Amino acid sequence: MNRIKIELPGIFHFSTLITIRITDLNYGGHVGNDSFLSLIHEARQQFLRAHGYEELSLGGVGLIMADVAIEFKRELNYADTIRISVAADGFDKLGFDLYYLLEYVNETETVIAGKAKTGMLCFDYTTGKKMVTPEAVIRKLGGPPDA
Repeated sequence: MNRIKIELPGIFHFSTLITIRITDLNYGGHVGNDSFLSLIHEARQQFLRAHGYEELSLGGVGLIMADVAIEFKRELNYADTIRISVAADGFDKLGFDLYYLLEYVNETETVIAGKAKTGMLCFDYTTGKKMVTPEAVIRKLGGPPDA
């Protein structure tokens, strides 16, 4: 069986800590795949806000997710603390990729819990059409939040 392998960028300029909620768990008692996607959605929102953007207000355009890949590495359980690091890369005319590194953290260890990549398209929700990636967005998202 061929497995998804996500190659992460070498540098992440943004990370956030999130505590796993009881509502993130599935019938198996651990974070479900749908909740895993919700966790990276939350990290994406925080990443964008740290750069002064929102998904519907990104330098004159909105964002829509074109694809997603997730590589699960470790179960996550109720009350676990995870650090999600986010980086933007692969910019082109109509969008870019966001990469996510999810790590379980506690006082004694840090363990990779998963990796993910979302393909983000610049989008006009009024017309329903793809838009050109603004140059200012490329410059800003490619570096630290204060860039």
